[in-house]
Amino acid sequence: MVEIPDSLRSVFSATVHERDGTYVLEVPSGELSYDAVSLGETYRIAVFDAPTSEQDEHESASADRAQSDRQRESPEPPVEEGEVREVTIETVGDQGDGIAKVDRGYVVIVPDTQPGQQPTVEIEQVQQNVAFASVVASDSRSL
Repeated sequence: MVEIPDSLRSVFSATVHERDGTYVLEVPSGELSYDAVSLGETYRIAVFDAPTSEQDEHESASADRAQSDRQRESPEPPVEEGEVREVTIETVGDQGDGIAKVDRGYVVIVPDTQPGQQPTVEIEQVQQNVAFASVVASDSRSL
């Protein structure tokens, strides 16, 4: 599975064109309208294989647009206060707290945990880009 970084700004389908000895990737105008990209800036891109048929390509492009639209329309956090879930601690933050990532790379900070632990946590506080949780059950397993 491909790991999607937190810095992912946009998902769309495009065709690569050759123009005057260089290659051009056309960015849909909506990506600029929603501030996903800005003129004159440099970005890293990921390239995935194209669908095998024209129908698949149309469906894939529609799905990409729908996903991108959902992300813009509902940037609600993927967790709720009081929710209990299992997480995997991936790293430790500057303050020494464990950091887990859940849906869409959303960050959950869990004190008193270490990378590789897989505790069950209760979400205590939810903010737009981060949640804070406490361990309700430790898992003796680690990655």
